[in-house]
Amino acid sequence: MKKEILINASEHETRIAILEEDRLVELYIERPQSQRLVGNIYRGRIKTVLPGMQAAFIDIGNEKASFLHASDIGDITQHQHYDSEYVDEDPPAEIVRKRRRAGIETVLRDGQDVLVQVIKEPISTKGPRVTTEISIPGRYLVLVPDDDHVRVSRKISNWSEKRRLKKMLTPLRPEGFGLIVRTEAEGKNDRDFRPDIKRLLKLWSRLKRRAETMPPPVLIHREVEITTTIIRDIFTDDVDRLLVDNRDDYRTIMAYVRQVMPHLKGRVELYKGTTQLFDLYKLEPEIEKMLERKVWIKKGSYLIIDQTEAMVTIDINTGRYVGKGDQESTILKTNLEAAKEIARQIRLRDIGGLIICDFIDMYSRENRRKLYDEFKHAFRNDRAKRAINPVTDFGLIEMTRERIRPSLLHTFSEPCPHCNGSGRILSRETVATKVERWFNRARIDGKYRKYNLVVNPHLAEKMIDNALNRLSKIMKMHKFKIDLIRDTTIPVQEFRVFDAVTLAELTNEYKG
Repeated sequence: MKKEILINASEHETRIAILEEDRLVELYIERPQSQRLVGNIYRGRIKTVLPGMQAAFIDIGNEKASFLHASDIGDITQHQHYDSEYVDEDPPAEIVRKRRRAGIETVLRDGQDVLVQVIKEPISTKGPRVTTEISIPGRYLVLVPDDDHVRVSRKISNWSEKRRLKKMLTPLRPEGFGLIVRTEAEGKNDRDFRPDIKRLLKLWSRLKRRAETMPPPVLIHREVEITTTIIRDIFTDDVDRLLVDNRDDYRTIMAYVRQVMPHLKGRVELYKGTTQLFDLYKLEPEIEKMLERKVWIKKGSYLIIDQTEAMVTIDINTGRYVGKGDQESTILKTNLEAAKEIARQIRLRDIGGLIICDFIDMYSRENRRKLYDEFKHAFRNDRAKRAINPVTDFGLIEMTRERIRPSLLHTFSEPCPHCNGSGRILSRETVATKVERWFNRARIDGKYRKYNLVVNPHLAEKMIDNALNRLSKIMKMHKFKIDLIRDTTIPVQEFRVFDAVTLAELTNEYKG
């Protein structure tokens, strides 16, 4: 499979695009005002311990307190915590039982200082999630302080290779540290691992000294910028080319590549063309479409993607596609194409959490199995942890996908100030009726007789419509004098009322 990485850097934004077979499948964005927190290490102070939630809130110096769950407590309790995303062994059953018996209040207390690492970005109203088990990633290995195991990535599927790596690294493991072997280590030897271990130990020594001398809350270690992270984690032997349009970033990348993976330096290129890099690959229209609910697929079928606080729903429609065979085969073809595009959109938009995909109903159990297999296969290159359930009798596929950061929808957009993120506003008919009720209440009070009514021009049209002149009827019914004032700055679903004599605002006096 052809795979390319494009890096477009500017003063205010760095964008990294991952292309597979010339199609955009992943996009990473970093802006100076919203730097990532995942991977950062802090010396924090516990604000409160909540036994009922088996959790604690920790001040790490950010606006929102971080969240620590009991399951993310490692060496503080003298028990080791193993990240199932990386390793192929589960924690011993006895350790799991001890964790369940011992409450968080037995190991943590308010005001206690603790070293934590961010494992999930703040999302919506929630602060970042942290763990007390620190891990420092390198190119081929992850260094885990206060551990004594060598563990291998689940994504290395060859068992003989797993055994070889574990046997090779056991004598190289530093005393008092554990090692997690990353996927990129497959096929490598000890000459590749020794420099990695040396760099990681030096980094740990430096941040440990800082943690011992700096008072909390304080940032001890900041994860490297997104460009370096991508080079470390994604720029592997299966990448055909890495193209960057910024000379400074090119020098930084080349310095890292020469040191860590010199065999790949020939695949790094500095783009010098006059056309913008993303324009050259026609990526800008693709990025613009990432905010759209409707996504067209082949032959006129389409998806509807709705993101909410609790889950993401994706609906599949045949649209203009009618097919050439029987109905069942037409639906199967539509569903199979939709499965591929859904997987691409989920990776591209970085959608996480609970995802419900509503496929078109199929009667054939064999066709439902084909759809499930195609859907799982479409995620084969996705690096995020996920779980996918088979197709239900109602044509639904339910899945969860690791959510480390907010989706790109939150990066590219902000809540609508008029609809507050709901996507809909009150109709003009509804608002006009609210205006009528307002003046009905004002008549009962009887304090004022002359008013200025300020509304959006679109609502004004509704109020003075020739067929049903609501404003005229209100004045005639209540013997009021109302001057209608059009204001383009006021939202359609709002209105303001003033006393025409004193110009005092009365809007909230008679609201229901």
